[in-house]
Amino acid sequence: MNTKVKTVTAAQAIVSGIEAEGIDHVFCVPGESYLPVLDALYDAASINVISARHEGGAAFMAEGYAKASGKPGVVLATRGVGAANLSIGVHTAYQDSTPMVVLLGQVHSGFRGREGFQEVDLEQFFQPISKWAVEVTRAERMPEIIQRAFWIAQTGRPGPVVVSLPEDVLPIEIPAPLFQPVVKPAPAPGQSEIKRVEALLQKSKRPVIIAGGGVKSAQAEKALKAFVDETRIPVLVAFRRHDVYPNDQPYYVGHLGLGTHQAIKDTVRQADTVLAIGTRLSEVTTQDYNLLTADQQLIHIDIDDDVLGKCFHPHIGIVASADEALKALQHIDCPTHAWEKWAAYRRTMYEQTLTLNDDDRSTDMMSAVIDALQRQLPTDAVLTNDAGNFAGWLHAFYQFTEPHTYVGPTSGAMGYGLPAAIGVKFAHPNKTVVSLSGDGGFMMTANELETAVRYGVPVISIVVNNRSYGTIRMHQEMHYPARVIATDLGHISFADLAKSVGAQGTTVDSADAFSDALAWALRESGPVVIEVITDVEQISLRSTISQIRSQSLSDKL
Repeated sequence: MNTKVKTVTAAQAIVSGIEAEGIDHVFCVPGESYLPVLDALYDAASINVISARHEGGAAFMAEGYAKASGKPGVVLATRGVGAANLSIGVHTAYQDSTPMVVLLGQVHSGFRGREGFQEVDLEQFFQPISKWAVEVTRAERMPEIIQRAFWIAQTGRPGPVVVSLPEDVLPIEIPAPLFQPVVKPAPAPGQSEIKRVEALLQKSKRPVIIAGGGVKSAQAEKALKAFVDETRIPVLVAFRRHDVYPNDQPYYVGHLGLGTHQAIKDTVRQADTVLAIGTRLSEVTTQDYNLLTADQQLIHIDIDDDVLGKCFHPHIGIVASADEALKALQHIDCPTHAWEKWAAYRRTMYEQTLTLNDDDRSTDMMSAVIDALQRQLPTDAVLTNDAGNFAGWLHAFYQFTEPHTYVGPTSGAMGYGLPAAIGVKFAHPNKTVVSLSGDGGFMMTANELETAVRYGVPVISIVVNNRSYGTIRMHQEMHYPARVIATDLGHISFADLAKSVGAQGTTVDSADAFSDALAWALRESGPVVIEVITDVEQISLRSTISQIRSQSLSDKL
């Protein structure tokens, strides 16, 4: 008896793979090169398709969704032009170790190599900024490649996978596949490795932990806290990974990022042993690769063996999941009583960084903004941020006390804050989500405010407006004082811009006005923009334009 084999199109197989991973939102700008996939999504009741205003915004939404949900972000775009537009989001996912599957339409297979309309070799284009870039040339291999794409994106050090989809392959009928959701391996350290760590720590007088994104991707925040409670080793967090450990705990001693206070850097410099967990010890975290020294003992634990030894040679290198490693190390025999005094001292040094030098934060608008956020937001509110000097106040003063409450780009991508917040809100509709952006970065993806309005996404966007590309202006004054070029920006009413697309908007220029505006925004049921007027003179957390210029001119004499 012949039994007819059920068939689906290659495009429908892609959608089945997305459904198998339990992904409920995908992000796109529609394109004719992948119409069969869009048509297959039409019948997928469990998947919401979010159409953005720009591919870069769609990619940032998918990246923010992935960070917040723990599932891979999925973003779709058309060939060449659409692919190029979303590449900034792929680069961010690569540097931030965020799982993402990027599905790109491609020209007809018969036209490849002829410089067809919008033709780009997508495999070659994305290879340097992705974990895997592949073109599907045969429809019957679609299930295999989609399954592998989700596996590669989520396992080891997570990251983006790019799949190129020639338009003629997508409608072809193939046997219906049976997908299995990815179960991520969680390797544990061996007993001999645990003993080596124990022996090294027993000799240590001043150990520190540097905890990174691997703790978040392994959902190891509880294991990290339990390990620290047991050992009493002080904890620093890697660049823009603030929420891996509660900032209000006595063993938290600071964030290693841009403009890090000297006292926090001194904590690492005075340490004799560094236990790096789930961090690639990036340029920013290690302050241009100068923070760690050869006379320190480095224990480096990461799920990806390629990370170990890439920037610093470890005395002990362990390939393991952060969760499994921390659980295995929790009860090692170490002199915790000696470390508690060291941790208390470094905590005191950290706490002294929480106040500006003049001890009067009431005159500093951005400090008032952070104070209001700290007072008024629920403890589980999620904050996202753009690139820019304004983030210095957030990083220095805001206390993240619960896991999965911060989503920021370690890639330093401008335009990230708003679309990432939209992606986060789709992942956690019941949480308050707030983005912080400068006026330069916000305008790069301000069009996605209309996306938030169209889908009824109640995010709060705080736009710090000093009419300048402030970070670059700061560096101009450092290197070429008083020679200001290309960094001044024009006047925009961001409150009016918000209203023009159907959102709510208000402009504030005082601490009290911001506090009132935030309270109002938290009561609103749709997207809100709070424009905060600041003076470009206060260019960074602890320096003014005049001070930087004066120092630079003095150095040149």
